[in-house]
Amino acid sequence: MMTTILMLLTVIAIAGSGLMAGLFFVFSVSVMNALAQMPAREGMKAMQLINRTILNPMFLSAFFGSALACLLLAAISAWQRQPDFGWAIAGACLYLLGGFMVTAFFNVPLNNSLDKLPADDPASHEEWTRYLAIWTRWNHFRAAACILACVLLAIGLP
Repeated sequence: MMTTILMLLTVIAIAGSGLMAGLFFVFSVSVMNALAQMPAREGMKAMQLINRTILNPMFLSAFFGSALACLLLAAISAWQRQPDFGWAIAGACLYLLGGFMVTAFFNVPLNNSLDKLPADDPASHEEWTRYLAIWTRWNHFRAAACILACVLLAIGLP
């Protein structure tokens, strides 16, 4: 019974971390580059709209649901002392730290700061340039973390 629960949690964690990896990857390799090539006012407005629009039930379910699955997977596996689940625990922890926590502590605060800036104010454009560099760097990190988490979780399937 416990193995079935752990397998189900692992599959959910793989799907969720894979979804997040894909989302973050697309932003790293295309969206942010496109926004950087736009006039600052337009790029800022577009990112502000993206940041507001992404806060929808589908995204939030995948993002928080993956974190919950990873948290349960790691906790139950450690509590049950499941020796076969070392890879899955590593993948779950990597998603929690590299995907979820980086988003919560770095990308979201940057998004909140950007949202307060008036895109039509030339004084905001310097902040937009700074935002692009820092946000994208953290996004590269969380994309890589989620990709690796997905791989580790898959290796850890029972």
